Amino acid sequence: MKIAYYPGCSLHSTGIEYDLSTKKVCEVLGIELAEIENWICCGASPAHQCDELMSVALPAKNMALAAQTDDVKELCAPCASCYSRLKFAQERLKDADLRKNVEHVIAGEYPDDMEILHVLDVVMEKVGLDTVAEKVVRSLGGVKVACYYGCLMTRPPKVTGRRQYENPTDMESVMAALGAEPLDWNMKTFCCGASFALTQTDVVLELTEKILADAESVGANAVAVGCPLCHANLDGRQPQINEKFDTNYNTPIFYFTELMGLAFGISAKDLGLFKHLTNVDGFLKERALI
Repeated sequence: MKIAYYPGCSLHSTGIEYDLSTKKVCEVLGIELAEIENWICCGASPAHQCDELMSVALPAKNMALAAQTDDVKELCAPCASCYSRLKFAQERLKDADLRKNVEHVIAGEYPDDMEILHVLDVVMEKVGLDTVAEKVVRSLGGVKVACYYGCLMTRPPKVTGRRQYENPTDMESVMAALGAEPLDWNMKTFCCGASFALTQTDVVLELTEKILADAESVGANAVAVGCPLCHANLDGRQPQINEKFDTNYNTPIFYFTELMGLAFGISAKDLGLFKHLTNVDGFLKERALI
């Protein structure tokens, strides 16, 4: 199966391990990811705070570029923010006047039949749990994982179309298929603060501490995420959190695709695990995952 692929800015920079693991996992699962040629930034948070036309035109341009890829009707965006902006653009482009203006700006036709998928959707809807389980060569037994979705993978439901937007379970189903133990916890869709880490750092530290505390309280020894901003805050802010709140967090934060890759027998190096700021080597060695 061939799917257009939009990595977005983060997956080519600070979240490159998400890009690496997504590509490796999809290769094992028989999914060909065709990266969009000449893709541009989706606008993320700044665009829709500045100008609505720009905030819709940027993702619309990427969808138009994706439509130029031969034989594809689906577009995979692993970054939760990119996924959200693409879905929002689709919703707004139901407005005929706005669509006309956007098509003028992008100098092309907006493809209204493009299906926007998070990589978790690709796994669940285009591959299936049976195939995931069949590809496991190294069980994740002993991994007690808190699956963290954050804000944008499931909300707002009018845009994402999710029925279980407050208590999603798809990531838990994938983790169980890998042999891990997904845990029930309270903070799976709680906000981490995202890009406010740059302007309201204290707020983000407080939010992320609550997330880590709840994961620890239910016995999690790892957290799985599907968003590069969530990963950056939960993985990279632990030293600051420990200093501010007199805690001792050293919690491994994985992209869920990294855990899939480990279960599929892909090396830690190929998955980009060396990029993590909270070291995961000890955790993986204890469980014979490297």
